Amino acid sequence: MRKRLGMITPSSNSVLEPVTSAMLADVSGITAHFARFRVTEIALDAAALSQFDASVMLPAADLLADARVDAIAWNGTSASWLGIGRDRALCEAITARTNVPATTSTLACIDAARALGARRVGLVSPYTDDVQRRIADVWAEEGVAPYAERHLGLRDNFSFGEVAPATITDMIRAVAAEGADAIVILCTNLDGAALAATLERELDIAVLDSVAVTLWRTLGLAGGDVTALAQWGRIFQTMPNIR
Repeated sequence: MRKRLGMITPSSNSVLEPVTSAMLADVSGITAHFARFRVTEIALDAAALSQFDASVMLPAADLLADARVDAIAWNGTSASWLGIGRDRALCEAITARTNVPATTSTLACIDAARALGARRVGLVSPYTDDVQRRIADVWAEEGVAPYAERHLGLRDNFSFGEVAPATITDMIRAVAAEGADAIVILCTNLDGAALAATLERELDIAVLDSVAVTLWRTLGLAGGDVTALAQWGRIFQTMPNIR
């Protein structure tokens, strides 16, 4: 049966839509549908944090529900610095008003690391020093303390989508060299999904791109076959833990 997947998308993100569509291009019966709300920068000041208030995100979920999607994802990683409870509450609110199961990119990344039994998780991101530190604290509270990391010190969300794949590759190799047994590309506006499978073979570790694992978890939540996307990385050989 056809599966429709709804993706709540940051307005300045130029990566997740084309990447998700490319991943599904050769898979029959699964389509992705997108609704945007305004996000322009990632920082810890009040104005930047207020971009992710549920009151501005839930209308996007309402519009996706009009397309009768089978699952909805907040395709962004904001709970990684705001706190995981924010995403859990958001998912509950989405389902309460749309009757559609919901997930998020941060929940997907943590679930993927756990599903693969990773013990030394590395984080690669475009974020600033203070955001990266906050992420480490939030993830540690979930029992997934980052083992190694690299970040780019960027704040403007649009600029994340302009980062060259070669730069992302260099960061992944550097974190792998420090002994990580899984690496999360933590940002849905970093163009890393197409790198994952090749780097997994080169480095013999899991490479978990945020866009890819959001699709993995959303498709699983919708009752779809995640193994149809096995060419995109190891995680697609494992079913997500949906609860």
